[in-house]
Amino acid sequence: MVSTNDMRPGQSIIVDNVLYQILEYQHVKPGKGKAFVKTKLKNLSNGGNIEKTFRADEDVQQAYIDKQSFQFLYNDSDEYYFMNNESFEQISIDRSVLDGQEILLKPNEEVTIAMHENNPIDIILPTTVTLEVTKSEPAVKGDSVNSSTKEVTCETGFTLQVPMFIEENEFIKIDTKTYTYITRA
Repeated sequence: MVSTNDMRPGQSIIVDNVLYQILEYQHVKPGKGKAFVKTKLKNLSNGGNIEKTFRADEDVQQAYIDKQSFQFLYNDSDEYYFMNNESFEQISIDRSVLDGQEILLKPNEEVTIAMHENNPIDIILPTTVTLEVTKSEPAVKGDSVNSSTKEVTCETGFTLQVPMFIEENEFIKIDTKTYTYITRA
């Protein structure tokens, strides 16, 4: 058990037998009455967000999340297969758990998978990934008057805006938090 006074964003808790991750946390002490804690929680089983208010001294059950290193192997329709780097055990994760991050996954990529009671609940990509540009319109002299970026498609099918000088078959680094171009690799 953990006190609501000690909760922090990023922690995982169990409320009404449902696993949540704390997204936002605010301790409120009104002029009258008792203090309370306002939280925004992400349901880790279905991905939905809720807002919940707790008494300031209330205890909630803390969930213990085990983070393990895995290697992405391949995907088959909506199932994505990963191999544990230590035990070589293979697991499959449904596309819904990946929450859109699968567009940045390429085979043999190292990722961290958060597990709760040996069930995968979240995937944590490295801070940057390097992808090859497979489709890019050529830059035309004078185009920079309208825009200094253009859209390219990467090897995983991910499309993003990059500077005009990026060409096909180049490797670029992408920020996995903002899904934006960083630099050439």
